[in-house]
Amino acid sequence: MLLFRIGFLEVSWVDLIDISLVAILLYQVYKLIRGSIAVNIFLGILSLYLMYLIVRAAQMELLARILGQFMGVGVLAMIILFQPEIRKFLLLIGRSADLNRDNLFKQVANWRTTQDEEFDLQQVLDAIKTLKATRTGALIVFTRDIQLKHYVDTGDKLDAEVSKRLLLSIFNKNSPLHDGAVILYKGRIEAARCVLPVSENDHLPEQYGLRHRSAIGMSEVTDTLVLAISEETGRLILARNGKYLRALKLRQVEQKILEYLHNTEPEKWDEIPEEAEAEDAK
Repeated sequence: MLLFRIGFLEVSWVDLIDISLVAILLYQVYKLIRGSIAVNIFLGILSLYLMYLIVRAAQMELLARILGQFMGVGVLAMIILFQPEIRKFLLLIGRSADLNRDNLFKQVANWRTTQDEEFDLQQVLDAIKTLKATRTGALIVFTRDIQLKHYVDTGDKLDAEVSKRLLLSIFNKNSPLHDGAVILYKGRIEAARCVLPVSENDHLPEQYGLRHRSAIGMSEVTDTLVLAISEETGRLILARNGKYLRALKLRQVEQKILEYLHNTEPEKWDEIPEEAEAEDAK
């Protein structure tokens, strides 16, 4: 059904719906890669494609053919250039499906024996308190449903019971296991010295080093909760879904970990004031 005509263009309701859906898709892709270097490449390719559509609509045959050949090769180039972003996008889709499934069966899951019931969280909190006080760098990954075998294989497998002494020994500056992350799964230390993906978000604070960026990067691509402690300042952050909280008190850290393990997290994480860091240091 024709809606209106603009020059040589005929616009119908279907065209408007088509344009709206494409706009939504492009916006979601932009949100996904915003803050990374890939956004500039994406905008450049998008500009060229819009130019190609205009040239073809204007029936400029020679230029349309040249741009058409470029766009044909450009699809393959986009797959190569955006491989990390495509992987992240697919991971997010899979994680969203898991989250929706968890919401549907949340009532059923309440009667099950969950991993946090056998997880001595106090041992972890005591270790965090000591690591924070002594300004010992640390990186701890909490995983609820996924074993993270790919990341476990990058480190040294331990499969040990969680204890304060073991965590302090791992992150001791003289320990051969301290340089990397510890992965906790089902109340046990799966592995240490694990390598995590680094976030490409350009909007992170400049003072954040590789440890903090790894914590945020891991939370971007997996359904995990990651804690990082700075070696320089002793400050800690909790990262989840690419977002992070800083200046947390220990009781707030405990609350966030329990919410993650119980799958009762709020939809939105709110930044906690910096004043909390000073209070927690007392």
